[in-house]
Amino acid sequence: MKILKREPQLWRLRIETEDDLWALARIARKGMQIGMLGERRDQTTGGDEGGRAKAAERKKMWIRLHIETTEYQTFSENLRIHGTIEEAQFDIGMHHTHVVEIRDEVELTSSQLFSSSDKDLLKQAERASGQTNVVIAVAETDEVVIFHVTARGLREGATWTMRGGGKRGELRQSAGIATTFRSKVIGALVDTLGPETPLVLCGPGHARDALHSDLKAAGESRMMKSVATSMAGRAGANEVLRDGLAGDLLSEHAISQEIELIETAWERLSTNGAVAYGTEALNKAMNEGAIETLLISADLLRDETEFIGTQTWMQWVNGLSDIGAELVQCSADHDAGQQLVGLGGAIALLRYAM
Repeated sequence: MKILKREPQLWRLRIETEDDLWALARIARKGMQIGMLGERRDQTTGGDEGGRAKAAERKKMWIRLHIETTEYQTFSENLRIHGTIEEAQFDIGMHHTHVVEIRDEVELTSSQLFSSSDKDLLKQAERASGQTNVVIAVAETDEVVIFHVTARGLREGATWTMRGGGKRGELRQSAGIATTFRSKVIGALVDTLGPETPLVLCGPGHARDALHSDLKAAGESRMMKSVATSMAGRAGANEVLRDGLAGDLLSEHAISQEIELIETAWERLSTNGAVAYGTEALNKAMNEGAIETLLISADLLRDETEFIGTQTWMQWVNGLSDIGAELVQCSADHDAGQQLVGLGGAIALLRYAM
């Protein structure tokens, strides 16, 4: 995310990645306003011309909406924001939908000061834009699947496979066939990835090491690492993240930090350690100043229909600064995030067991 202008109640932003769309989908909420270039049909240019119907012309203009709803599918390439027009050359009060895509510039305004939680999410998006992209390739003898590691989860990329019925199933056992397959995968990988994109090769067998050796023999000088996992497919890629198998390659990524903290929470839960979850236990920990770090789903945090006691979660987390606690907003787009959701969407690492 590129921050072009930052004021207490106005942010002008340039969207640079899919992660930025994810962040904007959570920051831009009902009641706020968002402006960007869009198109509307100018009905004054339509009508009959020489006995023929003439369609109204589409005109590009700056359109500011009062936000009503947003629609975003994780890892999709656009964010749809619906609302009523507050500022435009015409059609004030009419409904309109902004389709926000990568490289678009938007101006987000709020009638109140932006919350500390929104500021924190914006900082995370800005920081993530400078991080190196990393790809995980899960290799088996007859299939290779790549996953792009984003700040918020794993986005599945290309798949190369020899799987199928008939004679092909028997040929898979041939060393020559496997070598030819890896050669084709390497050619496709080089075409798919940037020349300096770090690559983590993983999988339950020896196919990853064979692919690693072939990549080196082909002259690949990118940063690469081969690690063993107990599973293949997406489960294998999640294992790399969960167990920190990629080492320094992913240590600075938000997703790795989220997963490490959630794993710490699970370890403490298993030993009745310094951890709390559930609204009653979390309220008690807040009142006693025992919370050191709160892990919370970014979606739950902004859900105005969910309460902790008499407060929304957004109101409740304001008390964290009073006790010197850290807030970590988590995505549900990876296994550890789903585990967090299963615990109610929020869990606190405490300074001491209660």
